Amino acid sequence: MSHEGIRIVSAEEAQREAGQEQERLPVEAVTPAKIRVMKTEGTGVEIDWKDGHRSVWNFAWLRNACPCATCHEEREKTGRRVGEARPKPQSLLTMYEAPPRPVEVTPVGKYALKFKWNDGHEAGIYSWDYLRRVCHCDECLAKGRVL
Repeated sequence: MSHEGIRIVSAEEAQREAGQEQERLPVEAVTPAKIRVMKTEGTGVEIDWKDGHRSVWNFAWLRNACPCATCHEEREKTGRRVGEARPKPQSLLTMYEAPPRPVEVTPVGKYALKFKWNDGHEAGIYSWDYLRRVCHCDECLAKGRVL
């Protein structure tokens, strides 16, 4: 069993994170009415929420927003924002890298989606709450909701 998704924190860090607790979103805001994963088309995910809001992400953005502990810590260390791609290493001959695509998409209970990505990564569980909080539509960006 992999421990990739487990993050050990100090007591101070746990208290600091608890103090930064996010506002609780209404149930309708984090309950999908309709979910579309366009795996065959290779485009992304669309969710219509029960409160009438609609969120859309492409697969590259979702892969770069992976919520697993390893990806979260890497973003914190480098200062990258959620969904922002890692900078490419500078070299004379750039190697081709296939765009991120899910090989498999699995529901996790009634609260999340789990992706197995074509780069082999599969530790992130994208909860409905997380996905709603990382909605990057104009309305959510204006409200400052994006993590």
